[in-house]
Amino acid sequence: MPTDDETPYLLPDGDRVWVIKTSVAAELLSQMLERFRLGHADPLIFGDAGQPEAVVVPFELWQALDTRVFDEEGFDTTHALTRHRLKNDPSNSIPLEDIAAELGLDLSPIDDAELHGTSPNRRDS
Repeated sequence: MPTDDETPYLLPDGDRVWVIKTSVAAELLSQMLERFRLGHADPLIFGDAGQPEAVVVPFELWQALDTRVFDEEGFDTTHALTRHRLKNDPSNSIPLEDIAAELGLDLSPIDDAELHGTSPNRRDS
């Protein structure tokens, strides 16, 4: 149930997040740090007038997100995301295919010969 300190905010995909007032979020920072140390990665979303403006997340998660911005091949991101999830819950194993789909990566096999310009079907003149 919402309070005066938090407001539900509907995301474009239909999910709902709770936005905490900025003044209240400042008071919650030490509690959030303790939760992160215990392995909880739920973000603290805050802003004014019920609009999300900023998010506090564990540093390791931020690093993974920051890496993803510059990681064109996706390997580092996949590895970091998997490590983060397994660290928080070792029984939370997720198939690589699911992670690849989440990250928009194509895991279909490639023919190495195509990479090197040689192919069994190619004839040099």
